[in-house]
Amino acid sequence: MKTILKPFSTLILLLAVNTSAFLHAQDDAPWEVLFNGENFDAFEQLNGDATYQIEDGAMVGISKLKTPNSFLATKKKYTNFILEFEVMVDNGLNSGVQFRSNSFPDVMNGRVHGYQCEIETSARKWAGGIYDEARRGWLYPLVRNPKGQEAFKTGGWNHYRIEAIGNEIRTYINGIQCANLVDGLTAEGFIAFQVHSIGNKEDDGKKVRWRNINVLTQSLDKYRNSVAPYAEEISYLDNTLTPYEIRKGFRLLWDGKTTKGWKSANGNAFPEKGWAIKEGTLVVEGAQGLEASNGGDIVTEDTFSNFELSVDFKLTEGANSGIKYFVNTLLNQGKGSAIGMEFQVLDDRNHPDAKQGKNGNRTVGSLYDLIRAENTTTGGRGKNFKGINAWNNARIVVRGGQVEHWLNHVLVVSYDRHSQAFKALVEKIKYEKWEGFGTWPAGHILLQDHGNNVAFKNIKIREF
Repeated sequence: MKTILKPFSTLILLLAVNTSAFLHAQDDAPWEVLFNGENFDAFEQLNGDATYQIEDGAMVGISKLKTPNSFLATKKKYTNFILEFEVMVDNGLNSGVQFRSNSFPDVMNGRVHGYQCEIETSARKWAGGIYDEARRGWLYPLVRNPKGQEAFKTGGWNHYRIEAIGNEIRTYINGIQCANLVDGLTAEGFIAFQVHSIGNKEDDGKKVRWRNINVLTQSLDKYRNSVAPYAEEISYLDNTLTPYEIRKGFRLLWDGKTTKGWKSANGNAFPEKGWAIKEGTLVVEGAQGLEASNGGDIVTEDTFSNFELSVDFKLTEGANSGIKYFVNTLLNQGKGSAIGMEFQVLDDRNHPDAKQGKNGNRTVGSLYDLIRAENTTTGGRGKNFKGINAWNNARIVVRGGQVEHWLNHVLVVSYDRHSQAFKALVEKIKYEKWEGFGTWPAGHILLQDHGNNVAFKNIKIREF
């Protein structure tokens, strides 16, 4: 007898077939069972005392008030691996899976630290992103991967895959790549399943469930996934370009060793004082907060029009500096800084300039004195600034008139430098006297000497 499937039945069958094919596409791989579904003999609980139990063969974590983050960690440590699991989390609960993580008695009193693959249900949609627990914060938020932001499905089981091979870390949810990270800080550590701390009583007792937890440690190059074209790579390697970056047209704007390619904003040579190269960082030395009074600003020898610039910076307490672009060194050759548009680099908490200007338009990440930096993504969790004495990333993208400021890979400023709105902003500030300010077709890139100790590294650029 011939069977005729109705359209709805056909859809359900296709979904089942596709899911099955996805979950079992690598059945020939020598997977190891990480959790046997019967006991926690291969694990130990660290830090918080949230409850872990077993239900129908699944690992279940239950949130608990007044306890820090809890982690059920493998007793075994892993270096290179591919990890797969399924997870379902109650709405409103935050969780994650640690990997290459550690807990040492003499480091933060045993606090778990290391890479975490995010599990969350919030409106910002960063599930699958990479967070560095108790260290550097967000390494790969998903703002730059809109397709990855849509991979996680709230209310049901989601299939996760984490590939950690050498310094390449990639994550996938339901077959969609989320993170594409290059980082070499930690090569080995345990895998751990997190129940996040909670502050709201209504979240007490919520559950996160994991099942089908398997790990692969052999023949990894054979079984690893290909990189999706929509998942941009973010690299934290110091003063080094990855093959991906080279292929995309990036070059180092500073080589990490010499002053090649840079000069004084007011001269043809690099400053003889006020700037130092220390262990792969370019440091502007403090001078009691006096602007351009020691070494002075430095600029690139080349000029740029359409580009993507990435610079890592580290502020000391109360420090002020800036990264300027479309700089015209022929203007203002006397005292003070050279003229150009500025990505503000500032300790907002301790420097008075943060409260000057208008509505915060002099705070870190802002287009100085013109447009306030703010998190333009959903979630409303601030600007993703990692604080002083920590490395932060500034990213400036210019395509014709369109300009973007990104702070630690979160968009904070976006504007059209050829628009009437931009011109109206310029007319209200001190830059009005410089004809055509911000609209020049090309200009230098500048690192500012504002008399405070600030370090820079990983300065790279590509031109469009």
